[in-house]
Amino acid sequence: MPPLATAGNVLRPSTSARFSMRLCPTFDPLVAKEIMLKKLTENIPYNAKVTVTVPNQGSGWCMKEL
Repeated sequence: MPPLATAGNVLRPSTSARFSMRLCPTFDPLVAKEIMLKKLTENIPYNAKVTVTVPNQGSGWCMKEL
């Protein structure tokens, strides 16, 4: 995304973003993935095309006390 100081009224041909989530140890990563997919793919403005790929996923972890 361009900085606000140089942003203008133009149409961008494409924009890419990468997101990650930090999960607590008890939260199911598949449920988290479905929640994120739903939020990213509903109510898309201006008939934009949204493509979501999930390269990997894993659950959170909790370190044992020393």
